[in-house]
Amino acid sequence: MTALRFPSGLYGVTPEWDDTDRLLHAVRTAAAGGMRALQLRRKNADSVQRAAQARALAPLCRELGVVFLINDHWRLALEVGADGAHLGRDDGDLAQARADAGPGLILGASCYNELDRAQTLLDAGADYIAFGAVFSSPTKPQAVQAPLSLLAQARALATEHAKAHARISGNSTRAAVVAIGGITPALAPQVAQAGADSIAVITGLFEAPDIQAAAVACTAPFIA
Repeated sequence: MTALRFPSGLYGVTPEWDDTDRLLHAVRTAAAGGMRALQLRRKNADSVQRAAQARALAPLCRELGVVFLINDHWRLALEVGADGAHLGRDDGDLAQARADAGPGLILGASCYNELDRAQTLLDAGADYIAFGAVFSSPTKPQAVQAPLSLLAQARALATEHAKAHARISGNSTRAAVVAIGGITPALAPQVAQAGADSIAVITGLFEAPDIQAAAVACTAPFIA
């Protein structure tokens, strides 16, 4: 069985909160429920506020043992000592980011519902490939829909890519398959069973009445 560089399980994605203290408390609570990774996603914040929250989250995530990534801005990730970055279609070329940032930075990327794009990103050095929205998303109501059946196909693609890479380099690490979009604790088992290694959750986690309980429920399907 190939190893994953990006952790399986719950991948929290931050809501658009300006209150950093509230955010830090919520992240600590989600980690107590089993959250394995966190992405700082601030589309509506200015660069100063985004950087300030990144600098606050990086040491907290290290303390909690949570892998910390920043959406869009891989240079900021390097600057604050984050573990990685997530790149969308309009966030620059992943191959160039990999060449500039080096092998140490975890890089994940949005594939929407496109297996061809996933193959290109795997060749460019992606550590995870993300598909969605797998359900209607309150964060991105106009997002393209990605059927759950795509997750198993993506996992097979990543597995074959890892095998081919292992024959060349000896490294059999497989890119993780991440599902995003409208995932709630109640839907998490369905997504895990469909083939996701990890689920990226915003509203279903951070807007839940009990964040820790939501994290526990989202994590449970990934525990053997």
